[in-house]
Amino acid sequence: MAGCLPHKFDILRHSFKAFSKFKLLGSHDFEPFQGTTNRTQVLRPRSTESGLRTRDKEKGERSNVRHEFLDGQVQASTISSSVSSCLSSIQYCDAKRQILESQDPKQFVRVFVFDIETTGFCKESGRIIEIAIRDLMGGKNSCFHTLINPEQHVPNSHIHGITTNMVNQPDVPRMKDFIPILLHYIRSRQQIPGSLALFIAHNARCFDLPFLVKEFSRCSMDIPPNWLFLDTLPLARQMMKLNGSRLFSLQALCEHFDIQAVDATHRAMSDVNLLSVILERMTVDMKLTIADFLEKSFQASDLSDLMKTKKKS
Repeated sequence: MAGCLPHKFDILRHSFKAFSKFKLLGSHDFEPFQGTTNRTQVLRPRSTESGLRTRDKEKGERSNVRHEFLDGQVQASTISSSVSSCLSSIQYCDAKRQILESQDPKQFVRVFVFDIETTGFCKESGRIIEIAIRDLMGGKNSCFHTLINPEQHVPNSHIHGITTNMVNQPDVPRMKDFIPILLHYIRSRQQIPGSLALFIAHNARCFDLPFLVKEFSRCSMDIPPNWLFLDTLPLARQMMKLNGSRLFSLQALCEHFDIQAVDATHRAMSDVNLLSVILERMTVDMKLTIADFLEKSFQASDLSDLMKTKKKS
């Protein structure tokens, strides 16, 4: 993580030639640095093709528990043609059910951890100014990070370190220019066109997703129906309560798991890397699988329907 934010990574022009006038703060691969004998994990950048690993908390050895959604690359040729062909022709709620009933759900889902930075807490007036995404399958271009021009003043720079001048640079995309790039990137990471993408964020339901939905709406676009979302906050609350704690923030979770962040800045990629490691540890402690994540996931349309219901009541 220490080298992630200060360093501007290679521009993804080879993947996004149509958008080459914009600078995306590139792609890189990370995994947790295997800590010392005191079991403290220190996050540092490291090239990887296999994703994240964990340590056994008691023995200080590599855990034998494999994380379903991190375990190896899935080739399109290995996927049942009967299931893959149905994904593009049925409703995604039905696709989700069929995937859950399959013997190996992870083959049909790409899992991403994401985070945003915004100008404020209100989605009606606030704007997204930074987004970071990490594909947990790893590999080339598995991290995606860029500033976004909100076309307004950026307050609270003392919190996130992002200034109005930074987002007003000519190579920083506006949201209407960025959305096609984002859609292209997610499609490029999916083994099967139209398969499910699962986006995981801490407080996704109340913060990250509402902002994302609002930004898409401003551009007269909808979140793709094959994008599912998972909020780790309820999972963290459940886990921490069992340990007698009422603290569920990323910082509290880092302290719980003895994870030491080298980079303390509050930026999107920093939080993505933290949550990726925390998620790994949570899946082990709570014995969670990709099927569990899918069952707890929701669509952007579910959030929109809930907001409409609240307004009527």
